[in-house]
Amino acid sequence: MGGVGSGRSFQSGAATTNELRSIDVRWLKRCGILDGVGTHNVTWSLHGKEVASIKVINEGAKLVFDYRHRRPGKDWTPERYTVHLTNTPCNMGGERTWFRCPALGCGRRVAILYGGTIFACRRCFNLKYASQREDPINRATRRADRLRERLEWPPGILNGSGWGKPKGMHWKTYHRLSLEHDHFVDRSLAGFHERFGRLAIDLL
Repeated sequence: MGGVGSGRSFQSGAATTNELRSIDVRWLKRCGILDGVGTHNVTWSLHGKEVASIKVINEGAKLVFDYRHRRPGKDWTPERYTVHLTNTPCNMGGERTWFRCPALGCGRRVAILYGGTIFACRRCFNLKYASQREDPINRATRRADRLRERLEWPPGILNGSGWGKPKGMHWKTYHRLSLEHDHFVDRSLAGFHERFGRLAIDLL
């Protein structure tokens, strides 16, 4: 299974998934690229300017990726290879489509492929999610802020809690999310206190 590259020895130079371009099979499906055979251009933009593109050729049960890449100071190198698709049934009916990682020796079923020399899965590039690199304080703060967003409270854990229940939210859900929010706020503030309290002592 698979074809190009040497699956587990890629060196992307990136530590997290958000540092490489990616292609999400769910996005391809929403855009209709998986609906029928044909050639489509997928592009990436930065500040409104196109910075990269790839041809995705739908051949039914498989896609062909066709593009060029180059390293700094090197010539452009063409790449063209097959990415197989597979489907699994959903619990509520229908099917979900997945990529098969095209890296040699892999073939893992994934939703997202990341682009280096070739597009391959996260494990082939040894990538971590950005959240995995957070320290406990930042992780607790981020999780509290996400809950604030769901609760429709002003952003920022120092703005306090109890801003009221969003319209349409059940009280049981509101109380559960509020308790989770307060738990993460307490963890975050305790971490800050420990870190900066120790720093203040060290400076005395």
